[in-house]
Amino acid sequence: MNQKLYMVSLGPGDAELLTLKALNAFKASDVICVPTKSEDNSFNKSISYKIVQDALTLLDMKKTIIPVYSPMHFVYEDWVNEAKVILEATQKYQTVSFVTLGDAGVYSSIYYLLDIIKKKDTALYDSCEVIAGVTSFSAASAQSKKALCLGDEALSIKPINPRSEVHTTEILMRPKIGMDTTSLGEGDFYTYENMYLKDAKTTPSKIERVKKYMTLFIKYAQRD
Repeated sequence: MNQKLYMVSLGPGDAELLTLKALNAFKASDVICVPTKSEDNSFNKSISYKIVQDALTLLDMKKTIIPVYSPMHFVYEDWVNEAKVILEATQKYQTVSFVTLGDAGVYSSIYYLLDIIKKKDTALYDSCEVIAGVTSFSAASAQSKKALCLGDEALSIKPINPRSEVHTTEILMRPKIGMDTTSLGEGDFYTYENMYLKDAKTTPSKIERVKKYMTLFIKYAQRD
C-alpha cells in the first residue's frame, strides 16, 4: 500500500481562506489528524478542529478525525509523540492529512515533525506534500487594506519573545533580468523560478544570473 501524507496549512481562522489544494487534500484523505492542547484529546480548545469542521461542512462530507495531543511546550519529546500518532495513522490508512494553523512555513511545528518522520520512514517523508496557506499577517493586511510592503520597502517578521538566539531567513524578491547574483552573498540558498508555471524550476542553490522576472531567492536560516 502506497501511503500518502499531507501536511495542510489551515490559514488564519476562516475556512473560506483555505486553498483549493488544502480542500482537495481533505477530499483525498481517509483521516485528518488535528492537534489539540487538551490532555483528554477533546477539541474544546482547538481552533484547528473548528476550521476543519467548517471546511468539511463546505465540502459536504464527513471524515474520521484523529486527535494529536500538542501541548505547545516546545519540547522535543512532545514532537516525537505527535509524529508517532501521525505515523500510526499512516499504517492504518492509505491517505492521511495533518493540519496546522496559518502557513506551515511560518512558526509551525510541521517541520519539527517532518524531521522525525524522515528518520522513521524515509519513503513516507519523500512522498509527503506540504500545502501552503494564508498567513495571519497577509490576512490582517487584506482586512485593513494596508500593504505590507510597496516599491522598495522591506518586510520583517520577528518573534516577540525569542527563547534563544534569533537566526534569520531572508526572502529576496523582484530581481532584474540579467543581474549577477554575487551581491546576494553566500548561504543556504534556494532559487525558485516561475513557480507553478509550466517551466517552473527549483534550484537548491543560488543561480549565478537571473533569467526570469518571476525569480525568488530564499536564504534559509542556519539551523543546528
